[in-house]
Amino acid sequence: MVGHGGPVRALAISPDGSGLLSGSFDTAAIRWSLKTDTAEQVLRYHADAVNAVAFLSGGRLVTAGADARIAVWTAGRQRPDRVFEGYGGPIVALAVSPDGALLASGSWDRTVRLWSLSDGASRVLEGHSQNVNGVAFTPDGRSLLSVGYDLTLRIWRLPDGQPEVVTLPAPLNAVAVAPDGEIVTGAVDGMLRMLTTDGKVSGEVAAGPTPVVALTISGDGTLIAAAGIGGTVAIIDRKSRSLLRTLVVSGLPVWSVAFLPDRETLMTGGADGKIRRWNAHTGDPIGSNLSGTPADPFAAYAGDPGADVFRACVACHTLSDKEVQRAGPTLAGLYGRKIASLPGYRFSEALKTMDIVWTPETVAKLFEIGPNAYTPGTKMPEQRIGSAEDRRALTDFLGRATSR
Repeated sequence: MVGHGGPVRALAISPDGSGLLSGSFDTAAIRWSLKTDTAEQVLRYHADAVNAVAFLSGGRLVTAGADARIAVWTAGRQRPDRVFEGYGGPIVALAVSPDGALLASGSWDRTVRLWSLSDGASRVLEGHSQNVNGVAFTPDGRSLLSVGYDLTLRIWRLPDGQPEVVTLPAPLNAVAVAPDGEIVTGAVDGMLRMLTTDGKVSGEVAAGPTPVVALTISGDGTLIAAAGIGGTVAIIDRKSRSLLRTLVVSGLPVWSVAFLPDRETLMTGGADGKIRRWNAHTGDPIGSNLSGTPADPFAAYAGDPGADVFRACVACHTLSDKEVQRAGPTLAGLYGRKIASLPGYRFSEALKTMDIVWTPETVAKLFEIGPNAYTPGTKMPEQRIGSAEDRRALTDFLGRATSR
């Protein structure tokens, strides 16, 4: 299904399996019919990327974006019924409580918030020291889970909201909960880690060599789909902790995944702006528009250590201005360009006052001390490259790959 003008960042399936809601870096959300594979409504409100979406009861929808706003919609209406505000950074995750009364959201301002869907009252849950990347309710609705770049899973016991903190080996991008309450986390090291309801690690599976950025679990709890920035989705048997197959979606990041209620059909949304349908049990694409996948965009750089380092950046940046824009600006013509000067991209206001000019030295400094310290106010996720050799390989690669 094609309709977005940018990468598809978020997917949600309606409870009856007949509808799909997608959010994109193009600032729009689209409500689709899965019976006809056609767009039924385009929702336009957000001023920046739509990072998270969900279905609510009574024909309502919710969208959240990098503009730090949450919009609650009634299907068919052109404007939101209600808008929730208060965040100091992009919102990247949403979860609806099992009883439909509460909405949870996670933000790069390092907070989690609980919202009453009846009156809009909110509560802030603080404790994460880095970006919050995922939230999920437990099946009984008594706990809320959050994961962040600070390596922690937090289990917030409701209603008091006091957290149990579990520290894992790598920064966390996603969390999902199985029907029996088992917790699954996805990390930047490509690993899935399973935990018991009280936060004890009970197993792990390698999903792939690149960071896991999205997770979903089939309705019967048997399958996990883990999407990575390398353009693949790992299908994992949860009980045996084994990798069943890997779907090669494209050479570009897969940002979002969602199972249909039939427990075997998987929807994926990627950086190429397309939504694809798969049979998770066979690994086969469903639909004529899914035949064939693009080649690995880094094939020409095989064996280049700088290209290997850059794979962690491809989720947000292209090397060519001919490609579809992703979360961040294209890096084409990077060296010699003043920060926040590329036409056509909406930069953070804080960056526009800086005197940084991108060179191998300034790019290396960015990743040595981290974006938050070097470019405060940026929307770029916090990340560092600890090895001077890796930083040099990356800057050398960018010089070759982005020159015009």
